[in-house]
Amino acid sequence: MRALLLENVHQDAATILRTAGIEVETVDRALDHQALIAALDGVQLLGIRSKTEVTEAVFDEAPDLLAIGAFCIGTNQVDLAAARERGVAVFNAPFSNTRSVVELALAEIIALTRRLIPKNTGMHAGVWDKSAEAAHEVRGRRLGIVGYGNIGAQLSVLAEALGMSVYFYDTADKLALGNARRCGSLDELLAVADVVTLHVDGRAGNSGMFGAEQFARMRPGSLFLNLSRGFVVDHGALRAQVESGHLAGAAVDVFPHEPAGRGDEFRSELRDLPNVILTPHIAGSTEEAQQDIGRYVAGKLRDYQFDGGTAMSVNLPYLSLPPRPGGHRIAHLHRNVPGVLAKINSLLAEHKVNIDGQLLDTRGDYGYVLTDIGVDYPAAVLDSLAAMPETVRVRLLG
Repeated sequence: MRALLLENVHQDAATILRTAGIEVETVDRALDHQALIAALDGVQLLGIRSKTEVTEAVFDEAPDLLAIGAFCIGTNQVDLAAARERGVAVFNAPFSNTRSVVELALAEIIALTRRLIPKNTGMHAGVWDKSAEAAHEVRGRRLGIVGYGNIGAQLSVLAEALGMSVYFYDTADKLALGNARRCGSLDELLAVADVVTLHVDGRAGNSGMFGAEQFARMRPGSLFLNLSRGFVVDHGALRAQVESGHLAGAAVDVFPHEPAGRGDEFRSELRDLPNVILTPHIAGSTEEAQQDIGRYVAGKLRDYQFDGGTAMSVNLPYLSLPPRPGGHRIAHLHRNVPGVLAKINSLLAEHKVNIDGQLLDTRGDYGYVLTDIGVDYPAAVLDSLAAMPETVRVRLLG
């Protein structure tokens, strides 16, 4: 069993997999299409972060691949449909770095509101400017959160504790926490907020959602933050709004095109702007968050490999069946059509295989069943299950 971990995944991930008896190779950067295909030869488990793209063409050239761990929140870098069609489970870490992202957002809101960036730049240039002009407290200011998921909701609570008034907009029906007020539209939020911060997901529909029209509707002198996805914002329009003075400042952590590795040149229309904070996609990159992500996702990969567990998978039905020592487990992913479970059990009965435990779940067009059997079984039973027209992938575990 081999695993490939890319993009400086935390070392605890490799330790967890090696302890489970898996051979692990680590690479400190993303791999492009051809390099990834070459590296996946004979690899069953792949760990990536946000830069490595796993396309349908990659899956076509990696028949041994069983599971992918995205050691981050987003999974838009993986073709989830192609993975599901080939029986490859995909896991991510939807909660592990929430606090880290929220803390950076709060730090940037305070830094921009107090104009710490130009003050710091002036001091390094030998300029002493003790003026309070354009510097404000965050207390009493109105924060507009676009996207009220795990990050947006936690930011809402902590910002309110600092004395900010919180408004939020989300396309889904979300419960307001504390005294936060829900806005019926994005325009309503933009009209009232002193600070607008984006915390949306990576779905294709969010591409280009924030451009010249949205910036123009923000309040004069307001602040803008994007710690979500690079492709949701028109950076040319953002630069124009900062240069015109319509926006008093901005903080951006994600970009449409990002360097593949540490030390590579960073290019952006947002460089060299006053009171603008640019960070290299580090909102969730604290030692605490990366360690937690490494442990969480590696645990999911290990459990899927040895127990067939898919709890919290982003593309397969959720199943978690406790291990049953002294036997084998059959993991069967199939098309979700009527009668599949009956077929599986009939085939097992024909081969005189007794079922010790079984669990089934479905998700959309796919079903997944775990079946515990005894140690003794005829090899032909697996061939029979694999030959079922509904079968996507079948594995024998234990």
